Amino acid sequence: MISRSHGRMRRTLAAGALAASATLILAGCGGGLGGDGGSSSNDGPIKFGMLAPFSGSEAAFGDYMKFGAQLAINEINADGGVNGRQIELVTEDDACDATSAASAANKLVSAGVEGSVGGYCSGATQPTLPIFHDAGVAMVIPAANSTQLVGKGAFMINGTGTQQAAATVAYAKKVGAQSVVVIDDNTDYSVDLANQVEAQADGLNIAKRESVNPQERDFSANVNSALGANPDLIVWTGYYPAGGLLINQFRQAGYDGEILVGDGSVDAQLSAIAGADSIQNVVGTFTRTPDMLEGGDAWVAAYKELAGADPGPYSMQTYEAVQVLAHAMNEAGSSDYDAVIAALNAIDGFPLLSGDLTFAEDGSREGGGFVIVAPTGEGGTFVLHDDLS
Repeated sequence: MISRSHGRMRRTLAAGALAASATLILAGCGGGLGGDGGSSSNDGPIKFGMLAPFSGSEAAFGDYMKFGAQLAINEINADGGVNGRQIELVTEDDACDATSAASAANKLVSAGVEGSVGGYCSGATQPTLPIFHDAGVAMVIPAANSTQLVGKGAFMINGTGTQQAAATVAYAKKVGAQSVVVIDDNTDYSVDLANQVEAQADGLNIAKRESVNPQERDFSANVNSALGANPDLIVWTGYYPAGGLLINQFRQAGYDGEILVGDGSVDAQLSAIAGADSIQNVVGTFTRTPDMLEGGDAWVAAYKELAGADPGPYSMQTYEAVQVLAHAMNEAGSSDYDAVIAALNAIDGFPLLSGDLTFAEDGSREGGGFVIVAPTGEGGTFVLHDDLS
């Protein structure tokens, strides 16, 4: 482990770099926001591939992640790049669909990417693991966090579903919940998180478990079944498109108690879909966002200068995924797969905006860092509600 004095020095350096990022001239590198493919070379740009949803119900997250990655790339390139080479971002749309993701991963491999910094939906990320591994492409995953991804050779910036479930249970106990209903949307991520909540309940009364079809719009049967358990806390582990409708229907059915959502629903769109009245008394589990962090305002300003819009969920995590992969390649002295993996495994206390990073042996992030947020910010954005301290 690094010493405390060394850790403070590295955090100071990181804070300085953050402040400088707000004044950088954020000119994108050639083809950076989805450049054309091509084989890699030792003296050409290092291509970082990114799979994200640019179509479908989760499409908003694609741009959040793309601009977060590009901001980090611009800063690294301005500082000399990686081992003297510039980084180029190559994006592909996985539409949060497993079949689409596998095809998109193969396209990135054909384009000559030497590292991957994408992955939002866990179900879409899982089939890409063997594709990138077999191609010798190191993976740093910014968002997807199902336990099904752990120990498979990838490295995770986001906390795992196990860690998120622990925060969910801690909050339920903190507010004294007596009857909890857990509802998933049948996706890999959502089912995994719901299973983890049940597995870690440890004295918490899980009165009922429900699953919905996210393609439907009428959840009245699930709502009535859930309310039959007389819950004082409802835990929704799915994504926001179905989540907003479900929350609204619970309110219409007369439930005014607390609803806790997982990170797949932590987006301002949840409020837009549920409605301003229905979103009251809703909270969520999420890792800290820039507005909750010291120095985050400088990062937000730099992001807005590049993207022309505010950052969203996982913008910062994708920014950090690029930083981590670039650091590992610099430490390795190349983009050789085995050397980069060794450098990623060796990371211990690497300073990031979200806090010092250390990877566990299984590639997950030690600590997780989940807190409770609420959609009480401007336009229904989620802000810190309870740090669970």
